[in-house]
Amino acid sequence: MTSAERVSGAGLSGDLWGGLAAMLVALPSSIAFGVLIYTAIGPDYAGEGALAGILGAAALGIVAPLVGRNGGFITAPCAPAAAVMSALAAELAASGELTSDRIMMLLAVTALLSALFQILYGVVRAGRLIKFIPYQVVSGYLSGVAVIIALGQLPKLLGLPKEVSLAHGLVSPQLWNWTGIAVGLATVAAMVLAPRLTQKIPAAILGLLAGIAAYFAFALINSDLLRLQGNPLLIGPIEASGSFIDAVGSRTLSLLQVRMDDIGLIFISALTLSVLLSIDTLKTGVVLDALARRRHESNRELMGQGAANAAAFFIGGMPGAGTMGATLVNFTSGGRTPWSGVAEGVFVVLAFVLVGGLIAWVPIGALAGLLLVVAWRMFDRGMFRLALQRSTRIDFGVIATVVLVAQVGLIAASVVGICLAILLFIRDQIRGSVIVNKLDLRGVRSKRRRLVAEGEILDAGGDEAAVVQLQGNLFFGTTDQLFSELERDLASRRFLLIDLRRVQSMDFTAAHLFEQMKERLQERGGELLFSGMPSSLPTRQDIEHYMEQLDLVRSGGGIRVFDTRDGAIEWMEDRILEAAGWTPEEEGPPLGLGEIEILSEFDAATIGELTGAVKEISVTAGGRICSRGDQGDEIFLVRRGRVRALLPLEGGKRHHLATFCRGDFFGEMAFLDRERRSADVEAATATDLYVLSRERFDALVKTNPALGGRVFEQLAFALSKRLRAADTELRVLEER
Repeated sequence: MTSAERVSGAGLSGDLWGGLAAMLVALPSSIAFGVLIYTAIGPDYAGEGALAGILGAAALGIVAPLVGRNGGFITAPCAPAAAVMSALAAELAASGELTSDRIMMLLAVTALLSALFQILYGVVRAGRLIKFIPYQVVSGYLSGVAVIIALGQLPKLLGLPKEVSLAHGLVSPQLWNWTGIAVGLATVAAMVLAPRLTQKIPAAILGLLAGIAAYFAFALINSDLLRLQGNPLLIGPIEASGSFIDAVGSRTLSLLQVRMDDIGLIFISALTLSVLLSIDTLKTGVVLDALARRRHESNRELMGQGAANAAAFFIGGMPGAGTMGATLVNFTSGGRTPWSGVAEGVFVVLAFVLVGGLIAWVPIGALAGLLLVVAWRMFDRGMFRLALQRSTRIDFGVIATVVLVAQVGLIAASVVGICLAILLFIRDQIRGSVIVNKLDLRGVRSKRRRLVAEGEILDAGGDEAAVVQLQGNLFFGTTDQLFSELERDLASRRFLLIDLRRVQSMDFTAAHLFEQMKERLQERGGELLFSGMPSSLPTRQDIEHYMEQLDLVRSGGGIRVFDTRDGAIEWMEDRILEAAGWTPEEEGPPLGLGEIEILSEFDAATIGELTGAVKEISVTAGGRICSRGDQGDEIFLVRRGRVRALLPLEGGKRHHLATFCRGDFFGEMAFLDRERRSADVEAATATDLYVLSRERFDALVKTNPALGGRVFEQLAFALSKRLRAADTELRVLEER
């Protein structure tokens, strides 16, 4: 036991107290849920339902924590399970073609199939995916379940005969059983007032005790209420047929009786049940994580829940999920380890063994009142506030739609919920633009250092090309918006670079849009370009391969694709310079010292003085000029060729910082501060350089101080231009 556990009261005693408190919360609800399911078959099956609830609470409580290993987590029969199973039971009973025994067998197989689905979810690691179901859909479904439970319990609260509909019963007070109503109202009142009176005893226990007390108070007046056999106001005798071994054996043999058409009857219900139980479990797990300041393993938890529900099937119990109320009571009472969940299941067994005979005397009206309070608390009343705000009315509409459809059928509600989830996803995608940013070449430049004359041309004609960075999913829901936002650019620019680094997926509609964009640009003598194709990321669609299959990307006539964004920008810059009549001469003859840009304004005498201080070197393509960490004070002037500055990274990789071409310079920082080099510089092509060391320059300046001022002035002007370009790039990065 850790020191943190000792401080928090955890350990064996904390787990025992937590398990006991959780049992007191879970057991009454489990009995009520079991009765709800089995009375949908017929009112005479209340006792079997109560037993199923008890056995389910025991199996779930013991098995789930042993497999899931989520400390403090309590699994028990729950409202979603009761709603799905009772709806299925009522549907099967209404067909009139199945015996009661066969209906109970199909209910059990539904629970087992749901358990297998949950285990499958855990194995394929779908735990995180289930969490992505929109809250509006979950809220609507649970609220719909609450309405179903409430409508199912009102006839039991009123004591209406089975053949009387709720609508008819509500307007026929002569059919009401006032004893059952009084017992139910006493239960409701006690559960509502319990939190104000005490926090030590669960509200469900106080509610049941109040209902039982009210029932026996009426029995003092009417002795017929003390009759157990054939009393419609009580659960009735709870009898388990045979031993535990016999029960497991009969359940196993029942699987041999299942036919394929039986699976067809229950498949959707089992799938719906598995998703609902998984959502309920993971939602409870998230709340417990916040309290315990940890993160549970959702996929293992799903396998634990599936194993527990399978165990419940084999002993004749009802299925369930991680329950919020019992889990919170367990945690606040000291339960911290998985053994607190086991203790809860063991206490359920002890309670059944010690006082199981008394459960037969629990009034149906008390259970109805308990479930009505559960339904009230499940119903999301905050949904009505969403209808008051224009921005949230769609969310209200989604919740209300699922609630209404759930009254027709939970299976239909699950289908509608999935469809609405898809629509919500599309809506959210459409709301946010897929364009991260859009800049022309006046706002973004390549890493190739341009001379002043080239920069002036690009400043003047930079609006002819734009870089558009996209994000998210490019599909039919976002295509029209993307086209609308780029329509003006297609009509006014020659080149459009689409940066796809942040794109997750693309469908045929988006690919067709790019085909249209390419054709519109080609009509004006321009091109559509791609860069950053996310084809090698395992979690993303292979977009480049997809485009190759559609013949959008191909050699000769297709959309031009660049490995890097910088390479594409440099290509567009070259096209704009060519259109302005600028002819790159990086492969031309070596420049003289006076032809280097920062020295081009100096007179012949000054150039002559500088010539005596520089030395000439030549470097072959791929040769290293200087390395990061080198001690040096030289500035390099490029006479011919092209060099690249690279920043070494971990793993042997290097980041491209800049490219310097004929007429440019680099190494100025070491020339100014004499510190170590900050990057590697190597020749991209065969290169000729002038090298001017600070030591030789200082010696020259001693004889001609004015020369030093003029050189530093030109150097400062060139550096200011570079700083402005760097500032623009940083602002672009900040906006992304």
